[in-house]
Amino acid sequence: MTDFSFACTGVRADPYAAGPTLVFRLRVTASPPTRVHALALRCQIRIEPARRGYADAEADALTDLFGERSRWGSSLNAMQFAQVQVMVPGFTGEVETDVAVPCTYDMDIASSRYFHALESGEVPLLMLFSGTAFTGEGGFRVEPVPWDKEAGYRMPVKTWREMVEQHFPGSGWIRLPRDTMDALLAYRSRHALPSWQATVEALMTAAGERTP
Repeated sequence: MTDFSFACTGVRADPYAAGPTLVFRLRVTASPPTRVHALALRCQIRIEPARRGYADAEADALTDLFGERSRWGSSLNAMQFAQVQVMVPGFTGEVETDVAVPCTYDMDIASSRYFHALESGEVPLLMLFSGTAFTGEGGFRVEPVPWDKEAGYRMPVKTWREMVEQHFPGSGWIRLPRDTMDALLAYRSRHALPSWQATVEALMTAAGERTP
């Protein structure tokens, strides 16, 4: 049986993707250096929030996810970030390949709220692997890649922010139910407001949350 090991060597924001996308650089090593014709991988990526510290402002922004800081001993649990598939081309011994991970800036998604709350530093990630390997010098042998294969990686927060800025420069967005959107549109039309920003600001002013 071939023993596979994995290491993440870097990450970048894809400037040419149609939507927000992170590209992780993955190194795969096969031991002994058997001929690998192809490797069909499933990669699950988790955020491990307990593996870093947080400034007070970050802790306040994470309250809706983990509760008050006094509860973090039991509430700071791992969360799912992404699950993707990647086909690694043939190699012998070692190869590096890209793992593209489509992302969202939807603030209803826990991982997006977590990333948005961080001001600096790194995001502790755990990449879990499984899949199927097609190996052999003179033919094909099918081997499993077990779930106990994993790789840790600390992604710079600035990489996430660069990705978001590429697609949502200086802004963000929220998802609302259709009936709420219809009500907002009616309010905007009644008050002849020029933009959605002006609509939200008018509502905040009316609620006393903003100075006119």
